Amino acid sequence: MTLPLSPTDGVDQTPHIDLVDPQLYATGDPHAVWRWLRRNDPVYWHEPSRGMPGFWALTKYHDIVSVLGNPEVYSSAEGILLRPANHGRDPGGGRTLALTDPPRHRQLRSVIKSWFSERAVRQLKPGIREIAQTLLEDAAERGTVEFVNDVAARLPLYVICRLMGIPDSDREYLFGITSRAFCSEDPDERRSSHVKLMEYLLDLADEKRRAPGDDIISDLSVAEVDGHRLTESELLLNCDNVFIGGTENVRIAASAGIHQFLQEPAQWQALRADPGLLPGAVEEVLRWTTTPTHLLRTTRTAVTIGGRTIGEGERVTLWMPSANRDEDVFAAPDTFDIRRTPNRHIALGTGEHFCIGGILARAELQILYGELAALFDVIEPAGEPVLLSSIVVNGPSALPVRLVRTAQR
Repeated sequence: MTLPLSPTDGVDQTPHIDLVDPQLYATGDPHAVWRWLRRNDPVYWHEPSRGMPGFWALTKYHDIVSVLGNPEVYSSAEGILLRPANHGRDPGGGRTLALTDPPRHRQLRSVIKSWFSERAVRQLKPGIREIAQTLLEDAAERGTVEFVNDVAARLPLYVICRLMGIPDSDREYLFGITSRAFCSEDPDERRSSHVKLMEYLLDLADEKRRAPGDDIISDLSVAEVDGHRLTESELLLNCDNVFIGGTENVRIAASAGIHQFLQEPAQWQALRADPGLLPGAVEEVLRWTTTPTHLLRTTRTAVTIGGRTIGEGERVTLWMPSANRDEDVFAAPDTFDIRRTPNRHIALGTGEHFCIGGILARAELQILYGELAALFDVIEPAGEPVLLSSIVVNGPSALPVRLVRTAQR
């Protein structure tokens, strides 16, 4: 099986457009749909469907960049993901780092930004490398592993646990509940597991409010924004936001990138032969995978974009993988090329909400791929991948691979 987010031939006829169908991303070809929209209707009105409200769908790079760079017009405070119409407003709206606008967004960001600075990440790199080496040595002993859960999910989770002051003894418990919360096909299990995660974080935040340490949760628990401490619910929602943001994107990008290397082994061998290609390879993996399938903004006022007038209070969705395959910006956009330059992808966002963990994510991917390239001569499929059925993030939920050291051949 190949990931549906892989290049296909152009679409001449109008495709069936249902961007809120999760199966489009698991078994269909969303890039064919997005390609048609970029060429024919780049500011597209999507009628209500599958319980979701109607929304505008943007698919062109420059339109999406203009929205992300203008929080005064396009607000995050009403939510950043599509929600069923009967679910109401996102409970994190206006309260978390991801779901706030300036100036509160900047105030919340300032509380934790030092943890994700270049200096902080530089100090973290030896620990990240140690975690990656341990995971890969264990994988080497087994030979065949399920790459998503055995490697890609654990690396960022172990790192964010250290940053948030979560004891090492609790990492496997959190790995179990987050795997079910974000990968289970059972919606009830996803909900109950996410509740368990939030209960855990709330208990830990309560402890750190009483006895702060040197970690992100402690900083959030004692911080003042506009002269006030975060409420208990604000603290919990922000801890949850940081934990999920610090784990999910790297998990999916790392595994989806390996899936692409499995399909193009010559690119993997080129990377092994020249470690200097590693930074560019990671940028191409980020562009190619673009794990957030969509982002949502709500207009504060009527606005015209791409010749279409969008009213005040309307939902505008940004289809991020489409932007990163825009023919007007990227040469041969449907070609995976680790030597691509320039590579102006927006997989980590842009503007006010540029991913606060972007430097850390790049470091984790570079270290993981660097250690993989140094340790294994061959990475080959060991079964069919299982793909996420989701309109929120795209990529594999399971990826069986066989890892072969040079000495074993």
